[in-house]
Amino acid sequence: MGVKQVIKNLDAFPRAEDHLLQKTQSGAVVSIVGLFIMATLFLHELTYYVSTYTVHEMAVDLKRGETLPIHINMSFPSLPCQVLSVDAIDMSGKHEVDLDTNIWKLRLSREGVIIGTEYLSDLVEKGHTSHNHENETDHHHAKVHLDKFDDEAENMIKTVKQALANGEGCRVYGVLDVQRVAGNFHISVHGLNIFVAQMIFEGATHVNVSHVIHDLSFGPKYPGIHNPLDDTNRILHGASGTFKYYIKIVPTEYKYISKEVLPTNQFSVTEYFSPMNEYDRTWPAVYFLYDLSPITVTIKEERRSFIHFITRLCAVLGGTFALTGMLDRWMFRILEAVTTPTPRRSMR
Repeated sequence: MGVKQVIKNLDAFPRAEDHLLQKTQSGAVVSIVGLFIMATLFLHELTYYVSTYTVHEMAVDLKRGETLPIHINMSFPSLPCQVLSVDAIDMSGKHEVDLDTNIWKLRLSREGVIIGTEYLSDLVEKGHTSHNHENETDHHHAKVHLDKFDDEAENMIKTVKQALANGEGCRVYGVLDVQRVAGNFHISVHGLNIFVAQMIFEGATHVNVSHVIHDLSFGPKYPGIHNPLDDTNRILHGASGTFKYYIKIVPTEYKYISKEVLPTNQFSVTEYFSPMNEYDRTWPAVYFLYDLSPITVTIKEERRSFIHFITRLCAVLGGTFALTGMLDRWMFRILEAVTTPTPRRSMR
């Protein structure tokens, strides 16, 4: 036996003579269906191969001395911009004033249309040293009889009352840059003199802190991130109160397939509402109390290997070819059994 014959004996795909092959309509239909299925599966596998997937890793957060950006975009449909203030406090008890902080207030009509804007260059009140305003309230009550209305205060009261009568609201948006330590920021009427606030609202229970959180995040957004407070509506129809959002921030790094790294943060939140009564000595507010996790999460984009792609492609295309081959043989035999007439026996 020659070498050529030995090689021929190893052929796993023997060819039949052309005159032994028979083409049928059922075979053509099965072939077309099989080609369509294989083309669909090929495109699916190709899309699966070129798409990326993410891998999550956790490690101890080693960042030090960095700032934490807080992106705010909220609307207060029942409070004019003149009475709203933003206050930020960290765990050290200090109010951090960042000159690069940018916050804007947009005056809104009753229908939610922008009718004016105001820039806040300094959002942090320097006189506070605690998370609540009970001491401040006592201090102001001690001086109530010493305060006199000047022209500016009287004009402000008239302006705010007119805005309240017109149903004016306010939209607060921008970025707060705070230290990377636990703390809180809140939006309230605490920036007003207590006597002025009493003249405007006639009591803390009439301060409606209904709000809509359009966007609240602690850094840039990456693909697939979900900020749980986005599009949150909290509208009060009865007595007012204080909203508190307890936020747990998880430092996060997102690594793109191009090796570019995006430092950001994701967070979880727990909400609490405390209704006001006429005997409370505090004023309603919307608090965001945040704390940072000591664990950082790294999310990496990765792409599947080419060997993995070829393996899956061979499996699906080969399986489809084998399945259509069996289907063709079954259909041929069934059609042959149905169309071939049964021979009649001769009668004697």
